[in-house]
Amino acid sequence: MYDERKEVNLTDLLDHVCRRLLLLKMSNSSDTTSKDVAVPGLLRPPLVLLAAIALGVVLNLIWPLRFITSALVKAGPVIVFAAVLLFVLSLREFRAHGTSVRGTERTTTIVRTGPYRFSRNPIYLAFVLFLLGLALWLNNLWLLVALAAFGSFISIMIIPREERFLERNFHIPYSEYKAAVRRWL
Repeated sequence: MYDERKEVNLTDLLDHVCRRLLLLKMSNSSDTTSKDVAVPGLLRPPLVLLAAIALGVVLNLIWPLRFITSALVKAGPVIVFAAVLLFVLSLREFRAHGTSVRGTERTTTIVRTGPYRFSRNPIYLAFVLFLLGLALWLNNLWLLVALAAFGSFISIMIIPREERFLERNFHIPYSEYKAAVRRWL
C-alpha cells in the first residue's frame, strides 16, 4: 500500500546528506584554518559535478528515460561548448588576478572582470550549463534530475558559505560587488 508520508524528495535527501557530510567533516577537523578558506571539507563542486554525471549515466544505463525529440538533441553540443568556454574564460580571469580558483585555498582578491562582470558565479554557471548540455546531447532525463540536485547543492551548500567567507574577508569591496552583480545571471 502506498504511504505518501514515506515519499522522499531527491533534492531534499541530497541536501540532507550533504549537510551531514559537511558538518561531520567540520566537527572532526582539528584544522583551525577552515575559516580562512571558502570551502573546507570533502564536497568539492567539481567532484560533486562528476558524481552527478556518473549517477545520471549509470541510471540511464539501467533505466533509460528519453525526454526530448531528436531535433532538440542538437542543442546539447552547443550548450556544452558554451559551458566549456565560460569555464575557461572564468579561470583565465582568476589567473590574471593572481588568485586561486580552488575553494580550499585562500582568495586574495575579488575578481570583477570578464564573466565576473555579469555573474558572481560563472564557474558554477558553467557547471550547470555543462550538465544541461549533456542531458540534452545524450537525451538523458536522469542527467536533468542530477542537474536539479547539483544546482540545489551549489545554491544551498556552497555559494552561501563562499559568500560568508568573502563578506568576512573583503567586507566593503565584496558588498559593493554583490550589490552590482547578480548571483547567477
